[in-house]
Amino acid sequence: MNRLRDKLILAFLAATLVPTSAILWMSVALLQHSLSYAVTDDLDRLSRSLEGIAREYYRQSCENLKEAALSGRLAAERVASGDASQWPAALQQFWESRDPERFVLSEPDGDRLNYLVRRDSEVWVYTVILNGIRMQELTRQFRQARAQVDDLRQRDLRRGFTHTLILLSAVIWILALVSVVYMANRISRPIQDLTAGLRLLAEGRFETRLPSGRQDEIGRATEAFNHTAGHLQESRDRLVYLTQIASWQVLARKMAHELKNSLTPIRLTVEEILARRPADDRQFLEQAAQVVVDEVESLERRVRAFSEFATEPAAHPGPLDLDALLEERIHFLEVAHPDVKYGFEPAGRLPPAWADADQVKGILTNLLENAAEAAGPGGTVLGITGMAQGKLVAEVHDSGPGLSDDARRSLFEPSISFKKHGMGLGLSISRKNALLAGGDLLAVDGRLGGAGFRLLLPARTSDSST
Repeated sequence: MNRLRDKLILAFLAATLVPTSAILWMSVALLQHSLSYAVTDDLDRLSRSLEGIAREYYRQSCENLKEAALSGRLAAERVASGDASQWPAALQQFWESRDPERFVLSEPDGDRLNYLVRRDSEVWVYTVILNGIRMQELTRQFRQARAQVDDLRQRDLRRGFTHTLILLSAVIWILALVSVVYMANRISRPIQDLTAGLRLLAEGRFETRLPSGRQDEIGRATEAFNHTAGHLQESRDRLVYLTQIASWQVLARKMAHELKNSLTPIRLTVEEILARRPADDRQFLEQAAQVVVDEVESLERRVRAFSEFATEPAAHPGPLDLDALLEERIHFLEVAHPDVKYGFEPAGRLPPAWADADQVKGILTNLLENAAEAAGPGGTVLGITGMAQGKLVAEVHDSGPGLSDDARRSLFEPSISFKKHGMGLGLSISRKNALLAGGDLLAVDGRLGGAGFRLLLPARTSDSST
């Protein structure tokens, strides 16, 4: 699943569909308001037209009522002034106004028109029905329509809608911009970190690592970067070590050649002296000659060791049972060190290793010999097998005093040792062979309180046998 692509698509949809939907919704709403505003203008014109018609109808009704009253076609209702306190409010107002005549609509709906005429101490009332038309109701409706039209016009809807549209569009655009920037930053930040890490890696800083916790393509790319950086760092360390070993090999060849050239005539001369057997001081001469011969043989052994160190033996890798091989080396050395207790913890069901059998035997023998010497009489040596970092593991631990910090720093560097059985080259040769086999030899924390060494070997694969 291409999660990065999906995120980019979602970011695009969020940045376009949401604002577009909001703008469409606002446009429809504003259109409806605009239409309602146009209807308000029509209502204003219609209300004014109806109001004019109602006024004209009222005027015609008043004229017709007055003409009918004056011509005698309509009888009048006479109301005496003595009962003025009992009159309706309209009659009282007319009487008090001293007007000679007045037209008054009936209460409360105005469906009748009254023509009031003052006659001495009486008020004559002529009445006509307006054919179901309620003039008071019409008047109230006209007033409401005019008030509504005036209120809408005072609001200036065109300017209000324009300002509202601009404001909402700006707010939505800013929110969309912030969302896009946020999503782009979340997507691009890991890529920027990965680019910076690659630049540091190109500068040779192989210890560079990037924080990882994502599960998408960026997370997998970060994990691949860290994995590659680790391999590059490991390969660089191995290359540096092998380069140093190569330099020592050149020196060893020269030293072995020079020592061999000097030792051979010395040994031959001493042997010739012994063969002639001079009579005087025979015992002393034999002792001196034996000392010289022993020391020469010791130096020859060292010369052979340097020669072996300087020589790259031909490797013949093949499948190895690491459990069986380590167990065999332990049983072999138990006889040589009967005062040392050996233990073995096999992993069981390990895949076959792929390495040269003689080289692996030499490495394990060197580690077990060193462990037995460090543990001493009554000490313990432990062998362990297992898997780590995708490789087969053989570990050797001892109960000796352990390694100091200075010893750890120069542990695998070639040196010259004048111990009875030590050449100072065992660990260097062992690690060189392990590296050439595709593995490594490392110092680890000892499980028995002393030193600990871990041999890593590649497992057999389908490509190994070919």
